[in-house]
Amino acid sequence: MKFNSNSILSLPRRGFIKLTASAAAGYVLSSPGAYNKTENKMNKKSIRIKNVSSNFEREPLYPYRFKGGAVTEAWQVAALLESDSGIRTIGLGSQGVLWSDARVAFEHSESGGNALMYAVSEHALKMIEGQSFTDPLQLLDDMYPEVYAYASRITDHEDLRKTFALNALVCVDNAAWLLYAQEHGITNFDAMIPDAYKPGLSARNDKVASIPSFATGTPIDKLTESTDEGYFILKLKIGAAGTQEEMLEKDKAFLTEVHQAMQAYSTPYTKDGKIPYYFDANGRYEKKETLERLLDHARKIGAFDQIAVVEEPFDEFNTSFVGDLGVRIASDESAHTVEDAADRIEMGYTAFAVKAIAKTLSMTMKITQLAYEHNVPCFCADLTVNPILVEWNKNIAARLPAFPGISTGLQEANGHQYYKKWDKMMSYHPMPDAPWVEPDGGVYHTEDPFFEHGGGIFKPMPHYEGLFEV
Repeated sequence: MKFNSNSILSLPRRGFIKLTASAAAGYVLSSPGAYNKTENKMNKKSIRIKNVSSNFEREPLYPYRFKGGAVTEAWQVAALLESDSGIRTIGLGSQGVLWSDARVAFEHSESGGNALMYAVSEHALKMIEGQSFTDPLQLLDDMYPEVYAYASRITDHEDLRKTFALNALVCVDNAAWLLYAQEHGITNFDAMIPDAYKPGLSARNDKVASIPSFATGTPIDKLTESTDEGYFILKLKIGAAGTQEEMLEKDKAFLTEVHQAMQAYSTPYTKDGKIPYYFDANGRYEKKETLERLLDHARKIGAFDQIAVVEEPFDEFNTSFVGDLGVRIASDESAHTVEDAADRIEMGYTAFAVKAIAKTLSMTMKITQLAYEHNVPCFCADLTVNPILVEWNKNIAARLPAFPGISTGLQEANGHQYYKKWDKMMSYHPMPDAPWVEPDGGVYHTEDPFFEHGGGIFKPMPHYEGLFEV
């Protein structure tokens, strides 16, 4: 499949990793920001997309504050693909405009920003209508450059963050994977993973920790309620609003409160039995020295050794080396693509927050394989997605190698905290009563039934199918 674009735009690379011999032999740069495995033993049956359609629902949120802004609703986009054989599949995506490119969010009303991202999803669908593909990885690589160029034009940002386009493509990519699976009689997630990407997703965790999220300033009793229920790793959304100095002081005070409260708790899932802290700054720290002051404060109060990871402390254009900070630094938004992930390893990043539900399953497979080959641990972060997308992420989290010092898979899941109609949304899950759907004692039980059913993602979704009934 070939697409033409007058303007293929991508962000510049900022560093070059020396890939291992095996990795160098296995990857080729096929499109802006996309490495492909040359040895990809997927069935090459050609699938023609006869019809496409899309729809969306607006789901209200309790205000979720980060990056100096707030989100009060999340659009749930459904993309429909129908093949020549008459198979119809629906892929879901939860939009995250503020997360993917805050500039677009701040320049428009919340609905306006969501409408722009939805337009990108619709454009992608119209591009592939009448086209054929052999596998979803190839489909993403073929359409991504033009989709990114279109997203750049309608947002009026030539340097649009690549995650904006990838976020818009999640629903399309998921529909393509489900169509590929049905066309080939696949009902198992492991069978759907191409051979070239299986090593990075070869673990079989029988438990996945469910990680709730708390912003700086959250009342401490909200955190202790979670730990009382068994949640044992806390995501702390640092990077409070205000000047850099105001932000730092608020973050230090919040960490002090959290650490004092967590001394009363222990967990069997960490090597030292202590509650680990997972910081996410969403790029709010402008200078490395400011982060060092926060880490110095953590040392002063005795919290430093409980910091499991600090995610995305700096803006993606900050190329500071982070391998000398004494803690594990993870990349999330800045690792838009596998090429960007390689750059981050060069800068000293030693973990990746991967998001099949925000950057597409196809791109996530590439990133997890690169990370595996460089011994860089990964964990799954949320985008405040719907319950069915939680299962797509869980399929990744249950297959990632263990995170250092922790005996379970790791997956942030905050939808139950922020969606006002979460219980109703849970009823849309194709297997809502399955034993892996709800966390128990802070963990999802991803045992044999979970792997057998792929978390339920291959099952019919009557509610979302109803969005396309005439």
